[in-house]
Amino acid sequence: MFFLEAKRIIVVIFGSLLLAISLNFFLINANVYASGFAGAAQLTSSVFNDFLGIEVSTGILLLLFNIPVFILGWYKVGKGFTIYSIVSVIFVTIFLELLPVISVSDDIILNAVFGGVIAGVGVGISMKLGASTGGMDIIAMVLSRLQDKPIGTYFLLLNGVIIVLAGFLNEPENALYTMLALYVTTVVIDALHTRHEKVTAMIVTQKADELQQAIHQKMVRGITILPAKGAYSKEDKHMLYLVITRYELYDLEKIISEIDPNAFTNIVQTAGVYGFFRREGDQVK
Repeated sequence: MFFLEAKRIIVVIFGSLLLAISLNFFLINANVYASGFAGAAQLTSSVFNDFLGIEVSTGILLLLFNIPVFILGWYKVGKGFTIYSIVSVIFVTIFLELLPVISVSDDIILNAVFGGVIAGVGVGISMKLGASTGGMDIIAMVLSRLQDKPIGTYFLLLNGVIIVLAGFLNEPENALYTMLALYVTTVVIDALHTRHEKVTAMIVTQKADELQQAIHQKMVRGITILPAKGAYSKEDKHMLYLVITRYELYDLEKIISEIDPNAFTNIVQTAGVYGFFRREGDQVK
């Protein structure tokens, strides 16, 4: 258990370093903006520097933006998830303060692409181990657990504001380069983890009851259990069918590995859910 948690912290810190490298080495000097709260912090820093003559670093603003979100996450999401997110944001802030702001390339397209790739890797590996980079991820988690809102709308809205303001504050082309960086980041995160709001898990196992109990102890989700039979082994098994949010994927993988490491699991993208999708606060009947 200790080594697992140590691994998560090391990966989260490494992901924070990559995000800071993306910002300080590629995006900031090119006036290309990252997604989510990191991009909002960049944008606010640019406004302070260019219009008010006040130099406020992106790292400090990112930390300040996340403080109320951490408080929300602590009470509404869970202490474990929020603690790792706090660790991530704190180390991003530290690395942003320690690393110099330089231009690795004068080509804005290269900056947008490589900045987007490195940021995507940093965010993706953190999400893969059940952590986040704070900001919109925690807000999305809260909304998903409480009201099952279309989270993608909020990401799109915030990033849309960042893209538009990038064009107003700089050259119009900067908005297009910001769109390119955001697209690349999303593609990389998709490859490493998933940006989809919900995924469907199909678990073929001989320990259906134990898995069902363990999953329900960790998350509030409905599960359908279907009879299954191995075509080669002819053994009788069961398939657990459930829809979860992307933030619960790490917890589900951990439960399966602990209860039945021999289970066959297929995770697929879920485009939409119609009917009853259990949320926190729903009564179990």
